[in-house]
Amino acid sequence: MKLYHGSLQIVNEPRILVPNRTLDYGSGFYTTTSEQQAREWVSRKISGTGIGYVNIYELDVSKITSLDLLKFDNTPNEEWVDFVHANRTIRGFTHNHDLVYGPVANDRVYAAFSLYEQGLLSKQELITELKTYKLVDQMLFHTEKSLECLTFINAEEVHL
Repeated sequence: MKLYHGSLQIVNEPRILVPNRTLDYGSGFYTTTSEQQAREWVSRKISGTGIGYVNIYELDVSKITSLDLLKFDNTPNEEWVDFVHANRTIRGFTHNHDLVYGPVANDRVYAAFSLYEQGLLSKQELITELKTYKLVDQMLFHTEKSLECLTFINAEEVHL
C-alpha cells in the first residue's frame, strides 16, 4: 500500500515527532493514502524557496498485524470525536497505539470542532455536520516499531 507525507523536505527516514501544537492523533509521523491531500498540505506550507515534497512510502501490511492498530471508519463517529478531542484538548494526553488510522480533520473540520469545544454544538450535532464533509484519511505512526513497516520510495517536488 502506498502512503504519502507532505513536507518542506525530503523525509527518507521518518521519525516520531512531538508536535509544537495539538494534532488529531497525537505525536508521531503522519501519512495519508491521498497523494492529492499530501500535495495540498505542502502547497499551503511552501514559502520563500517555493519548493516542497510529497514523500512516497510503501507500507508493508504484513507487518502491521503484530501492531496495536486503532482504526476508525472514514465516517466520523463518537469514538473518533472523543479521541481527537482528547488529543487536542487534554494536556499531557497520550495513547499506546502503534498506528492510528481514520479521517483527517482539515480546516473545515477544525472549525466545526471549535464550535463543539465551545459548547455551541453537541457531539451529535458535530457528527451530523462532519458527515456532510468529504474527508480524506490519515495514518499516524506513533511508535518506532510502527515505522519499521514503512519503506521510503522517493519524493516528488511540489512548486508554488
